[in-house]
Amino acid sequence: MSQIDPETARKVAHLARIAVRDEDLPRLAGELSGILTFMEQLNSVDVEGVEPMVSVTPMRLKRRQDGVTDGNMPDRILANAPDAREGFFTVPKVVE
Repeated sequence: MSQIDPETARKVAHLARIAVRDEDLPRLAGELSGILTFMEQLNSVDVEGVEPMVSVTPMRLKRRQDGVTDGNMPDRILANAPDAREGFFTVPKVVE
């Protein structure tokens, strides 16, 4: 059984960019430990020979013919753009 300590929970919260108060770290550590314990239970299930499922009800995915098409309508596409110049979309310059 995996056990997460509050210091590891603090590191995980930092990496996830989540602000967690010090008094909430033990509870977060317990929740993360519960998640890991459940994942260990799932890993113990033998799934050899079991096909992956799309849904719990039998169904096939809808498929379409995969064919190359030429849109050949740049004017109609650029008509949706807030700003277009010389046949291209114009976007604001972003500099950080």
